[in-house]
Amino acid sequence: MKQLEVQIMGQSYLLGCPENGDARMLDAVNRVDMAMCRIRDAGKIKARDRIAVLAALNLAFELPERTPGAAPVPAAAPAAAGNAESPQLAALLLRLDTALGIDGRLL
Repeated sequence: MKQLEVQIMGQSYLLGCPENGDARMLDAVNRVDMAMCRIRDAGKIKARDRIAVLAALNLAFELPERTPGAAPVPAAAPAAAGNAESPQLAALLLRLDTALGIDGRLL
């Protein structure tokens, strides 16, 4: 596994990346960075961990719309419980936890 150095909301992170996964990882980093910066720039929330949680929820909510043929996540499914029925959400949260490891776990 190779490592990529990336910037998310102005902070550097060293992320593990599978071979030939650079483009997907950089796309994910770009989406997370844009989501977090958009929340930060709205000016209502300053805490990095709260911004990350809101960005994760926004991205997870949009995920079924982006994935052809994917069933939408049920509204009652608790994201914090690591819902086994939503592996895409679990993968997204794991990537965020990895990226924000310096700040501690999100959930």
